[in-house]
Amino acid sequence: MTPAYASPPLLDVQSLQIDLPVGGVPVRAVDDLSFTVARGETVCLVGESGSGKSLTALSLLRLLPPIARIGRASRIVFDGTDILQLAPEPLRQLRGQHVAMVFQEPMTALNPVRRVGSQIAEVVRAHTTRRSAEAWEDAVRMLEAVGIADAAARARQYPHELSGGMRQRVMLAMALVLRPQLLIADEPTTALDVTIQAQVLDLLRAQRVASQMALLLITHDLGVVAEMASRVLVMYGGRLVEEAPVDVLFSRPAHPYTQGLLAAVPGIRQDLGHTRAADDEAPRLATIPGTVPALGAFPSGCAFRDRCPLAVAECASEVPALHQIGPAHRARCHLVREARSEAHATSPSHEQGAVRP
Repeated sequence: MTPAYASPPLLDVQSLQIDLPVGGVPVRAVDDLSFTVARGETVCLVGESGSGKSLTALSLLRLLPPIARIGRASRIVFDGTDILQLAPEPLRQLRGQHVAMVFQEPMTALNPVRRVGSQIAEVVRAHTTRRSAEAWEDAVRMLEAVGIADAAARARQYPHELSGGMRQRVMLAMALVLRPQLLIADEPTTALDVTIQAQVLDLLRAQRVASQMALLLITHDLGVVAEMASRVLVMYGGRLVEEAPVDVLFSRPAHPYTQGLLAAVPGIRQDLGHTRAADDEAPRLATIPGTVPALGAFPSGCAFRDRCPLAVAECASEVPALHQIGPAHRARCHLVREARSEAHATSPSHEQGAVRP
């Protein structure tokens, strides 16, 4: 079960399953994924390439390739409406107007033969009754809002005439021009230098605060996660392996994969149980051995077991369940279950026959 909120979440994903054909055989690319995003909340979806993050993002707006298949038990409920059950016209109205997406590669997402201002204005015309001149004015104002200087002139340029940072801002302007309730941003700072990255993140944060927009941020950059997230979802092998509030995840990661990701970030490794270099040696950057297997090549049981330093025999035979560790904190690991069982057995309340949550 996903964490409970005082009011219904804006986005409620339940039992999401996505199959892709590999060699003519359907292979599970996303497996039984459930999570929520509350109104005004920033949730970060984290994991290495191949973990299923982008497929998950595309599924939320039914933008998966035609060869993909979503499981019959899957539910993607936005503001009370199951997106998977929408007819084409209501789905078109939902996209852009209520839920918007910033794609990973702005140069391929933007139309290379149309001026960037007209591409933003097209979003306005598609979802409102505003005339062409009014939609163009909205586009220019939005370019100004995302920090593009001389916006009126830039609006008349083509994507190839803009820098990578400017193209990403154009994508943000296109996504935000109708003030959506939910923004899905897939690696929005990839390939940007640190200065532009900081500016893009500031823009996302400012827009979220100004309109109480919810933000689902897909990234592999834990620095971005630390700066932006209120809650973090960690994926590996198409499954959710850990979920926690951002401060809990960074201070008390429970899954070995999450621990490995954090240990590989300079400056936050000292409390994660990894060997430290001697005082007179330069610290070595920790790594997770091996690579993410190709789709269809994940091992049985726990998908991470071949790379996990703590794997036991049970990891090969049984997919671990998501175990509740604390408020809004859960992890998919057999060792978490065993640690909870040991703590339960040795606690005074257990000896007295009390029932613990």
